[in-house]
Amino acid sequence: MATEDEAPASKESETTDPRTHRFECRSCGYVYDPNEGVKKLGIAVGTAFEDLDPIGFRCPVCRSRVGAFTDIGPRSKASGFEENLNFGLGVNRLTPGQKNVLIFGGLALGFAFFLSLYSLR
Repeated sequence: MATEDEAPASKESETTDPRTHRFECRSCGYVYDPNEGVKKLGIAVGTAFEDLDPIGFRCPVCRSRVGAFTDIGPRSKASGFEENLNFGLGVNRLTPGQKNVLIFGGLALGFAFFLSLYSLR
């Protein structure tokens, strides 16, 4: 019974714990994810954005300071405004990775159908 109660609590704490949130650079779009760290700068996996040195840390892509980053929430959070998530035939509830698979998968399928037209001779 204890493990059943802990599973929802741990999932809920993951979404509400700001130490697990990702941060996006407003200048270039780079996303700092604490679950990945930054090998290029020697930042270990699991280092929260709050633990980074605000003076020494810069965006690895565009060299912007910490103030240029905004909190975009945890990885499992769907992108977009909360009031818009119920529209769009359920597509608005997809995570950015799921949207990429849907978009590029559709493009690849369309390209395959286009190429199959050459076999109609």
